[in-house]
Amino acid sequence: MKYNTYLHSTPRVSEIGFGAWQLGSHTIARSLSEKEALTMVHKALEWGVNFFDTAPNYGLGTSESRLGEALKDFDRSKIVINTKFGHTVSGGRNYSASYIRESLEGSLRRLKMEYVDSLIIHNPPFEILDGNKNDHYQELERLKDEGKILGYGASVDTFDEMKVLMETTRSEVIETFFNILHQDTARAFDMARQKNVSLIGKIPLDSGWLSGKYSAETTFSDIRNRWSKDDIQTRANLVNRIKEISNHDHELGQMALAFCLSYEAITTVIPGNSSLSQLENNVNASNVTISNELRARLEKFYLEEVKHLNLPW
Repeated sequence: MKYNTYLHSTPRVSEIGFGAWQLGSHTIARSLSEKEALTMVHKALEWGVNFFDTAPNYGLGTSESRLGEALKDFDRSKIVINTKFGHTVSGGRNYSASYIRESLEGSLRRLKMEYVDSLIIHNPPFEILDGNKNDHYQELERLKDEGKILGYGASVDTFDEMKVLMETTRSEVIETFFNILHQDTARAFDMARQKNVSLIGKIPLDSGWLSGKYSAETTFSDIRNRWSKDDIQTRANLVNRIKEISNHDHELGQMALAFCLSYEAITTVIPGNSSLSQLENNVNASNVTISNELRARLEKFYLEEVKHLNLPW
């Protein structure tokens, strides 16, 4: 496992992180049991993962609770936790600056921790990202001064969101939507490196499509049922093109993670894990390196065949 610098006051983090959305109960078609969830976290640690990403609304608090229970006997100083603010533990949304502290205190109780390494605003409305017009960042600075968080930032989906956040705040962390089929945010990567902003690559497997487990015939009953039949056919065709472009040189999911990690600006990626075999496959992506030639081909593929489609998340 390779480790990269996150914040100056945290340990270096594993380039393969642990996306803990699926760790919570009632978040996927087959929810993990408490025992399965704890085993998953312990195996991740055993295999070198030390970065965990969660949020209050994941499993309505159960992701944070299970993560806290799984980590309670481990050395906190060697583990890096990122949680969020904005999507509430009850399933609603509250982006009020006055709610940040209450949300964080709830997360800390569930995590059984005195601090989190980073707290990020969870996909807020665009106007909240402007630090010149909002009180959120003063409150985040106060929490940082109190030692309850070590850094802060936001989870965003677009280049424009990244740009305004970096230009108007002292954010040190951005969780950014980036994968082979969604490459637009790469336009902000140079700025992030110049400003020493760590980037967490979210949705690196495009909600499962880049793991290779879905096809045009797949039907969905969970959150993924947001895709129409046309969306599913389009995604399936694009995945087949990616396989052709890569000439099947690597397992698809591992290649997709390696593609993200080939950018120096990306500090860690956070694929989800619904089984130990999936976790192991994700972790093993740390051993995969894609060539500059393949990366260039995948970038060209995005620009010429994907970008104009404006694929729905």
